[in-house]
Amino acid sequence: MVQRIDAYRLKVPREGAMQRDAVIYANEAITIEPEALQQLRNAASLDPRAIVLATPDIHSGYGVPIGCILASPSFVSPCAVGYDINCGMRMLTTPLKRGEVDVSVLAQAIRRDIPLGEGKQNVNVSARQLDMVLARGLAAAPEIVDAHARLAEAFDAEGFARDRVRAEDYGSMPGDPEAVSPRAKERGRGQLGSLGGGNHFIEIQTVEEIYEQRTGEAFGLSAGQITFMIHSGSRGLGHQVADEYMRSAREWIARQGISVPDRDLAYFALDTKQGRAYIGAMHAAANFAFLNRYVMAALVRRNVRHYYGASLPMPTLYDVPHNIAKFEQHSGTEYCVHRKGATRAFPAALMQGTPYAATGQPVLIPGSMGTASYVLAGTDSGREALYSVNHGAGRKMSRTAASGVGRHGARHEGAISDEEFRRSMAGVLLLCEDKRTIKAEAPGAYKDIDEVIAVVSGAGLAVPVARLRPLAVLKG
Repeated sequence: MVQRIDAYRLKVPREGAMQRDAVIYANEAITIEPEALQQLRNAASLDPRAIVLATPDIHSGYGVPIGCILASPSFVSPCAVGYDINCGMRMLTTPLKRGEVDVSVLAQAIRRDIPLGEGKQNVNVSARQLDMVLARGLAAAPEIVDAHARLAEAFDAEGFARDRVRAEDYGSMPGDPEAVSPRAKERGRGQLGSLGGGNHFIEIQTVEEIYEQRTGEAFGLSAGQITFMIHSGSRGLGHQVADEYMRSAREWIARQGISVPDRDLAYFALDTKQGRAYIGAMHAAANFAFLNRYVMAALVRRNVRHYYGASLPMPTLYDVPHNIAKFEQHSGTEYCVHRKGATRAFPAALMQGTPYAATGQPVLIPGSMGTASYVLAGTDSGREALYSVNHGAGRKMSRTAASGVGRHGARHEGAISDEEFRRSMAGVLLLCEDKRTIKAEAPGAYKDIDEVIAVVSGAGLAVPVARLRPLAVLKG
């Protein structure tokens, strides 16, 4: 039986196979699917030393729920990272105000440079260049710009140096290209600078409200300002890495005679050859995702500067991963901290040596298209959640239920009508690749982002800085 601790926290007490209690950050307005709750219980059954938490956007996923923090000192689990390794956010700011921008013209121009939807390609790099990307992430950007004429045109060495320090881990993790299969490399080789499908998006936004003036100014945010958010990940390469290592993990636990409540919860011990290989491959896929978002940001800048001035400043506010595992010290113990559908939110004390040493880490939490997104700042009181918050609003119904389009194109009546969808997108320009399935991403398919942020703020996990509203949404 789930127990309410206070207005913003629930305790899932140890029972059955569980080896640990779990905590969910949620208020009374947040719905939690029974399946997601069971997945959280399953995650708490793996390691008595683990820490298991869920953010207010919790919903059922693969093996563990999306919106889950699973920290273990002894294992790494591919399913607790997820299929889209380093799916994440990059945000750009501008000095432009809403009335100064032709949103339709700009959105159409960006669409011409950045392919939307699954399976699309854009920047095709050589095998040698791809290995450099997998090993070095953002640091490899200067080595691949010649692979694409428009990217070469958009590349700015000084701007790139400023960008790097505004990315988590400087956009470079210790990736191992040798741990990435030829098939994964084949899938990713031409996909840099492409958006993908599902919930990935590029948004042209306006800053609707500033809550923390001083931090907002430090972040370069002001009311009425035009900003851009890019949400994408490691594309087919990351999916292939995840799929292969999930299979390998199931084989590994079978050989060890380890029993888990869900076969998808398989893992590797950290001190094994297989565990080290997965970590190297995961970091490599994360590096690909960092560079993928950077390339798209460069192409967005190219188009904005075409219309509004070649020297228009468009700094990166931050680039942050969602689906990733990292080694961090918490309360004197080193954990492998899996954040699946969750994002890091470090306070100022842990951001020394970065541009955010006085403010805390910028935290980017998008809502569903047509609603709102938030910028927050990490805070010391987030320690209890291992400095982690949710990555978005979180689904309240499946894609099939929302759109009425199932596997292989099978159709039935969706929970969201065409008229309801049109109303929910009023005032927002929508450019999408697949109009048959776009209702799967309708605002009505997601939880209320304002309620979700109320939990984050009320629980002291991060401090809201600004609320942003979409003017145009580009989706697969």
